[in-house]
Amino acid sequence: MNTNPLIEGREADSARRRQRVIKAINTANRDGTTISVSGIARQAGVDRAFLYRHKDLLAQVHAASAEPPGNDTSPAVSRASLQADLANALDRGNRLATRMRHLEAKLSELLGEQTWRESGLGAPDDIGQFKDRITTLEQQVRELSGQLDEREQELQAARSANRQLISRLNTGH
Repeated sequence: MNTNPLIEGREADSARRRQRVIKAINTANRDGTTISVSGIARQAGVDRAFLYRHKDLLAQVHAASAEPPGNDTSPAVSRASLQADLANALDRGNRLATRMRHLEAKLSELLGEQTWRESGLGAPDDIGQFKDRITTLEQQVRELSGQLDEREQELQAARSANRQLISRLNTGH
């Protein structure tokens, strides 16, 4: 669940646009008007880019445009609905394939690390201690660098004051 109001608002806006597109497709089918991506986008009040970003809606537009207009006596399963279902299934298949590749890569990485450790060739177990020590030393370096900067500024101020004093002594003031 998103807790960001901006993201929630954007998702709600996208859902409203989707409903308007679906309503425009149904209205065009019922009225028997010619169905095109531009026409549906114009009727729904969305950009054509919106339809191209949402492949399932684009598939529904293409499927509806393939049907003869004014087909109110269509069977329970129309060619358009089957094409839309096919497009949705293909899109879902693509998403699942991408997810599967991601999971395979993660599994391969984890199995590789486990094999590396079990073979004895891996890094020693006390590597965590070394990392903690490195972190501590890096913090000390940052603190000492800060102290060095402060001392250099104090030294510059002292040198400047000395120059002024010597200058006054030399001029007799």
